[in-house]
Amino acid sequence: MKNARTADSLHNLLLIDDDVELCSLMADFFAQHHLSLEAVHDGCRGLARAIEGGFSLVILDVMLPVLDGFEVLRQLRRRSQVPVLMLTARTGQRDRIAGLETGADDYLPKPFGPEELLARIRAILRRAGRPIPQKATILEAGPIRLNSQSREVWRDDERIELTSIEFDIIDFLIRSAGRVVSRDELSAVLYQRESTPYERSLDVHISHLRKKLDRPERQLIRTVRGVGYLLTPGSEGPE
Repeated sequence: MKNARTADSLHNLLLIDDDVELCSLMADFFAQHHLSLEAVHDGCRGLARAIEGGFSLVILDVMLPVLDGFEVLRQLRRRSQVPVLMLTARTGQRDRIAGLETGADDYLPKPFGPEELLARIRAILRRAGRPIPQKATILEAGPIRLNSQSREVWRDDERIELTSIEFDIIDFLIRSAGRVVSRDELSAVLYQRESTPYERSLDVHISHLRKKLDRPERQLIRTVRGVGYLLTPGSEGPE
């Protein structure tokens, strides 16, 4: 399966996954973000296409016919250092470690949200020195307005100074407005790993954001105990 490459795309992605429906959905999603996607559905043909080159990043499923994802990655790493993000329904720590030690740049368990996958791809390509150009997007949630390109945030008409990680948090929360975002989901986007029970850095950043964005009469970021965080632009009063 080959998808037409968008005229303004600077990045061509290769998806190796035997789930044809998922491949089609992902191709449509990435096209909206000016990324082209080519999909193949078995490990042998996927390896051949990856070795041919011309891709900014390879998205590789573990469970594949002919050759599994680990073997594809081992063979690919003998010939290419193209960034690889692995997908799998197998969430055991041993599998994640095996993928990373074999040469994967990141590892995302299924099921996953398309926004998280896109964020991880952007992070990998930034680290590789090939960031994805982003057109300015103005996001609004209640009194908060955000410019994705200039990375500026306003509360009503007041410009709020945020650190880089604070901006990434509020950007993700606004894009996920109305649903609870888990700590693991936020940590995956921010740090490319799961959160730990002893990690308090995320709580500290959330606390700083609240001090900058909340007002006594309106709380924007609520903690859902034991789950994560919820942006509620219309929430009134203290928690």
